[in-house]
Amino acid sequence: MANRFAVILAAGQGTRMKSKLYKVLHPVVGKPMVQHVVDQLQQTQLDKIVTIVGFGADQVKTQLGDSSDFVVQEEQLGTGHAVMQAEQLLQDKEGVTIVACGDTPLIRAETFRKLFEHHEQTGSKASILTAVADDPSGYGRVIRNQAGEVEKIVEHKDATEAELEVEEINTGTYCFDNKALFEALKSVSNDNAQGEYYLPDVIKILGDQGERISAYVAADFNETIGINDRVALSEAEKIMKRRINELHMRNGVTIADPNNTYIGPDVKIASDVYLHPGTILKGETSIETGSEIGPHTEIKDCEIGEDTNIRFSVAADSRIGNRVNIGPYAHIRPASNVGNDTKIGNFVELKKTNLGDNSKVSHLSYIGDANVGERVNVGCGTITVNYDGKNKFLTTIEDDSFIGCNSNLIAPVTVGKGAYVAAGSTITKDVPDEALSIARSKQENKEGYAKKFKK
Repeated sequence: MANRFAVILAAGQGTRMKSKLYKVLHPVVGKPMVQHVVDQLQQTQLDKIVTIVGFGADQVKTQLGDSSDFVVQEEQLGTGHAVMQAEQLLQDKEGVTIVACGDTPLIRAETFRKLFEHHEQTGSKASILTAVADDPSGYGRVIRNQAGEVEKIVEHKDATEAELEVEEINTGTYCFDNKALFEALKSVSNDNAQGEYYLPDVIKILGDQGERISAYVAADFNETIGINDRVALSEAEKIMKRRINELHMRNGVTIADPNNTYIGPDVKIASDVYLHPGTILKGETSIETGSEIGPHTEIKDCEIGEDTNIRFSVAADSRIGNRVNIGPYAHIRPASNVGNDTKIGNFVELKKTNLGDNSKVSHLSYIGDANVGERVNVGCGTITVNYDGKNKFLTTIEDDSFIGCNSNLIAPVTVGKGAYVAAGSTITKDVPDEALSIARSKQENKEGYAKKFKK
């Protein structure tokens, strides 16, 4: 197999997006569109990726990191000019270069792979990824001769009436013999109305030299759409969401209402998971078999075990064990570790907390910066008072303890094994193992006191 390279065009500002965020960084199902392109291309055994950046260069570099080399296009003078910027990194290399746009997040790795294979098997100097559009208005048409070979690409505004009837369009993604590409780019002119250097001119130059030009037709036109405005972004979101949901359903996940379920591209879900309407799964979340999520639950970057139920709740950057019940209206904040067979009830917030197996925080509590052991019962209204205005402090509640309702645990503090804290207490000192701690005012009844207010 020949060496394979990729050039990703990501220098445009995207003025039609009407946004401070550069176009290729706009997310589709939670991931920047240029990251989608890189992730799919990386599955095609590339030797090098070069991303052409311009507007927002630093942000694009930060997003892609070491997955790509970068070249800055100081002036945006057309797609041909953009590819010219990669010359210093690729010009002398033997192999095949794919040129893709950073605003085409829907193209699958399989489509890129088949374009490479088609190019290599046909012995072409250039291969165009094309698609058949029901409404090809605005797209360049791919004109073939009687033998079915690509003759030329005609822009919509320059097409004859007969050419306008052609439904096969140029998607803007190409494969080239690498050396032929950079040699032909030297002949590309900017003698046009826009004064720009256009990459499709390379196709004509190679064709005029008698080189073989071919085209591979994408199986699905929707894969190839470019994102130029918020309307197209919304359409891409819808297509990607449907694609992801269908993949999970075919793998054994039940999605009660796919139109109202949102799953990120990097989420992993085992079979026999049930997703209720309004479920939003983001980042690198993973969910094991038998769990039930939703309705109206948002989870980001969490590991969720088997047979766990989370409803009407939010969880982020945490690990949640097996057979856990969470919600409704609970909030699991980052760096929490929820053990097996636990319960986190309504209006409970956990933050940076380890909750041991078989422990319960059933309702109306804040447990932050805490280590909670196994078989602990945390009563309604309990608060770990972890912040003094400058620093955070740790609360430790050891195994088999019982925390009564409406208790304040002033950190740093430890409640020992098997200890009890009486309801309504404010605990400022460590509680020994097996002790009962009471820290509240003694009740005093004043007989007849209320009568003087009733005269």
